[in-house]
Amino acid sequence: MLDDLERSLTVAGTIGEALAAKRRGAAILAGGTWLMRYPRRGISMPRALVSLHRLDGFKTIDIQADTVTIGAAVTHEALGRALRGIAVLEAVATAASNSANPAIRRVATVGGNLCTPDFAAADLLPALLAVDAIVELRADHAPMRLPLACFLANRQELLADAILTGVLVPRSMIASVHMRLPLRRAGDYPVAIVSCALSSKGRINVAVGSVEDVARRWTTLEAAFSREPGGCPANAQIAATLAEECNDFVGRDGIEADGWYRRQVLPALVRRGMEALLHKEAAR
Repeated sequence: MLDDLERSLTVAGTIGEALAAKRRGAAILAGGTWLMRYPRRGISMPRALVSLHRLDGFKTIDIQADTVTIGAAVTHEALGRALRGIAVLEAVATAASNSANPAIRRVATVGGNLCTPDFAAADLLPALLAVDAIVELRADHAPMRLPLACFLANRQELLADAILTGVLVPRSMIASVHMRLPLRRAGDYPVAIVSCALSSKGRINVAVGSVEDVARRWTTLEAAFSREPGGCPANAQIAATLAEECNDFVGRDGIEADGWYRRQVLPALVRRGMEALLHKEAAR
């Protein structure tokens, strides 16, 4: 009981207050869905927390002609609902709407999904990577923007003194898809995820999640696609064959699936994704 009484919660009214609490050692509290699992995973709860839910813009989704700006405290449920029907962002809408389960989607936030390093099966990461998302951070300096891939590569260092405030998604793609492979024994989380996006110039982006510890773009496959006649595989089976040849992933072992299996299912997910993507392109 004494341990519980020693804990504190700060509800920040400004980003400055949140940063000050963070400097004093407070952990960021967003939706709390991952944080609340700490005891079950044998991890001690933080002594101090700072909540961001009252900060201006953190729960806002601003849809403009060229960019969609998503606040860090936007929930998966709200994001999926807001982006439904926007063709170029179908991958992000699908990822938000299908991740975990309804109870989690109602409270889990975009910022929490992006900032949790121990959660390899985050649906939003590959979807946002595929559509060239940009993250916005705030520390004591002016806002800083950088590609999501750069953020993930330097996440621990960047978040040491900064807070993720939002995500910007350029509406530069003409179609996108999100494919995931769930297994009953994996519960609510996918064994492997593949997100694909097609640009107006015919470039195809491919991102993979849940296979390795951190989601990433499949750059070797993207390069193989670009070498095909017209810069794009003629059909989904060719895409799957190229995926087999370019499979450079080192699958992570977990209680729900072995690493080799995560790698093995990637070509099939690529085939499904490309079937859907090419169908969308043909229907335009």
